[in-house]
Amino acid sequence: MGEDITTYTKRHMLPLAPKPEDICVEDIAHALSLMVRANGHFPRFYSVGQHCIHCCEEALARGYTPRVQLACLLHDASEAYLADITRPVKRYLPKYKEIEQMLQEIIFEKYMGVLSEEETKLWRKLDDVLLYYEFDSFMGEKLMECPGQLQSCPVFDTEPFQMTERRYLEWFRRLTDQ
Repeated sequence: MGEDITTYTKRHMLPLAPKPEDICVEDIAHALSLMVRANGHFPRFYSVGQHCIHCCEEALARGYTPRVQLACLLHDASEAYLADITRPVKRYLPKYKEIEQMLQEIIFEKYMGVLSEEETKLWRKLDDVLLYYEFDSFMGEKLMECPGQLQSCPVFDTEPFQMTERRYLEWFRRLTDQ
C-alpha cells in the first residue's frame, strides 16, 4: 500500500500532498453522502452531505452570495478524503487540523478561488447554526447558546445516500454553472 487513497471515481489521491487535479466533486458528493454526522451517534442516519446541503440552503435563505452558498456546500469537502474527527478531539490534534485546513483550502481554491475573511466567517457561522439545530432535533440537546434562527426549513431526517449525492451535485452545478 502506498500513501494514496483510491476514490470513488478511481483516482489515486495523496491526502497529505493533494493536487487540485486529483480533487473531484463527484468523489466529494459520493463520500459525504455516505459519511455519518455526529460520529454515528444520532438515532438515525444523517449524512455530512445533507448537513452541507442544509448549510448551502440556509445561506440562500439569508440572501448570501452564490460564493458563500458554494463555500457552505464545500466546507466539509476535505472530510471526503480524510474522514472526520469530532470537535472535542480535533482540538487536541494540531497536525490533523493543519492537514485538514491545507486540503480544504486547496478544494476551495480549485472551485472558487481564495475566500475572503468575511466569506469564511459566514460559512463558519452557518456551520454552527446547523450544528445547533441538528443536535436539538436529533438529540434534544442544546450544545451551545443558540447561534441564530434558521431562515430555511431543513428536514433533519434520513434520506437515501443516492438522493443526497444527486442533490449535492445539483447544488454544485447550479452554483458553478457547470
